[in-house]
Amino acid sequence: MAHRSRSACAKLIDKRLRQVDPAALAPKYLVIAAEAESADFGYLRDALGLTPGNLSRHLTVLEEAGLIQVRKGYEGRRPRTWVRITGQGRSALAAEIAALTELLRRHEQGKPA
Repeated sequence: MAHRSRSACAKLIDKRLRQVDPAALAPKYLVIAAEAESADFGYLRDALGLTPGNLSRHLTVLEEAGLIQVRKGYEGRRPRTWVRITGQGRSALAAEIAALTELLRRHEQGKPA
C-alpha cells in the first residue's frame, strides 16, 4: 500500500470535501447553531470532536453555501470566532429534519424508502 505525505492527504481530503454537498455536512453544525444565538468555535470543536483545522474547513464550506455566518472578534484580549445559523441554514435544517422524519415513518411502517 502506498503511503502519502501529510500534505498530499490534506490536498486529497480538501478536494473531496469540496465535492461534498454542504448540506451533507450541515445537520450537526446547524442543530448546534440553531439552539443558541451563536456558538463559539471552541465549543463546536469540543462538541463535534474535530481538530481546529477540520472544523475550520467545514465551517468555510458551510459559510460559502450560505448556511452559517462566521463572526470573528475579541473577548477581552483573546481572539474568538462565533458561528450563527442563517435563514437559509434554518431552511436546510428543516428540510433535513423533514426528510429524516419521513424516512423514520417509512421504516416504522415497514416500507422501503
